[in-house]
Amino acid sequence: MEHYVNWGILGASNFALNEMAPALHLAGRGRLAGIATRDVGKAAPFTRIAPDLNVHDSYDALLADPMIDAVYIPLPHTMHVEWGIKALQAGKHVLVEKPTAMTTPEIQPLIEARDKSGLVASEAFMIVHHPQWQMAREIIASGQLGQLQRVRAAFTYNNAADTQNIRNKAAMGGGSLPDIGVYTIGSTRFATGGTLREIYDAKIEYEGDCEVTAEARAGFDGFDAQWLTSMRMHPFQEVTFHGSDGVLRVPTPYNAGVFDQARLVIETGMERREIRFPKVNQYVLQVENLNAAILDGAALKWRLEDAVETQETIDAIRAKAG
Repeated sequence: MEHYVNWGILGASNFALNEMAPALHLAGRGRLAGIATRDVGKAAPFTRIAPDLNVHDSYDALLADPMIDAVYIPLPHTMHVEWGIKALQAGKHVLVEKPTAMTTPEIQPLIEARDKSGLVASEAFMIVHHPQWQMAREIIASGQLGQLQRVRAAFTYNNAADTQNIRNKAAMGGGSLPDIGVYTIGSTRFATGGTLREIYDAKIEYEGDCEVTAEARAGFDGFDAQWLTSMRMHPFQEVTFHGSDGVLRVPTPYNAGVFDQARLVIETGMERREIRFPKVNQYVLQVENLNAAILDGAALKWRLEDAVETQETIDAIRAKAG
């Protein structure tokens, strides 16, 4: 008999509704089985995705539901660790949205709870499941670019008009570094396998106490990296890997299929190649990796330990910027 993972969601965010709820229900060997929201009216759109959905009016009630095997946590950033630990203690596997926490030391209690429970827990870094990033890593490792010398990654959008957005509220974990710095830094680390040596320089612009733009230049073993994140600039995203013998561009690195079609552009010598990845849902692939880890013990493509290394870099950028 085929086994399935019954997923529950803590909270009824728009992102959960538009991206993760469909992915949880469409992914092989799993289904969306429950949701918890203090405003049960917000659960109605989710029931159109999963008609048999169990709706709970509190997070604790969902964690007590014996039908639920695993929980996805898209709550405000500052609540991820607290509810991740509670879910593990309730016997549920955990997929927590990025960033896992606001500072590096905050992540360790979640790792300890995971290890004590023996359950699966991961940060929802969906891009590493997309074949464009799997291939990008293979290209760099193969030596096609020669000696990698520089990585440039940028991710920007402008939500200045959306003053009530939690991304514009520092007390709720807002700011460009927590929201999208995880992408620029995490993608650099994933594709290169590099280890950070130091932050050469960093600049952070604030509105009130919220980080709206951040720039940093960093040294890794063998190459340098430059990162830009902003919530006050025209939407843009791109990552470039520049080596001695070639260049690899990822024009739609993060919102594949939304910002533009996922593709890789490779230039070596006089040759230019473009590889396209149509109709790939990186959220479904992410959930399928979690389902395989839960049911079969398969390796996770992104672990809490990876989240720690990204957060360590964010902390170092903030320290350098002063």
